Amino acid sequence: MRKYAMAAAVASASMFLVLPATAADAPTVVRKVLMQQDAPGGNTLSLVQVTIPVGGREGKHTHPGPLIVHVISGAFSLDYEGKPNITYKAGETFLAEPGHVHEGINMGTVPAVGIATLVTPKGGPLTKQE
Repeated sequence: MRKYAMAAAVASASMFLVLPATAADAPTVVRKVLMQQDAPGGNTLSLVQVTIPVGGREGKHTHPGPLIVHVISGAFSLDYEGKPNITYKAGETFLAEPGHVHEGINMGTVPAVGIATLVTPKGGPLTKQE
């Protein structure tokens, strides 16, 4: 119970942890908001560093707006609805369309780190767990 209260408190401060959907003792994915700024149309533009530890997974989720991720180190294996699983390595970039269920998984031997850019409705969540 304490973990969930702590995660909720941290999320409200725009820096949050996401527990994997598979097991409570699995490696924890860390999302760190680097910048947020108002964007046209009542939206917010966010820049987020995502770190998936070895063996970690985000849990299936969606975003209310477009997501672009540039892989800085390691590799993200992307499970994306309706598409084959693709692994993106350091230096590569991928897009997740709004409302499409997806999950980043680290099947490698080093932490996977990426910089994500998201456009979301102002005041709304960055992600929605499925």
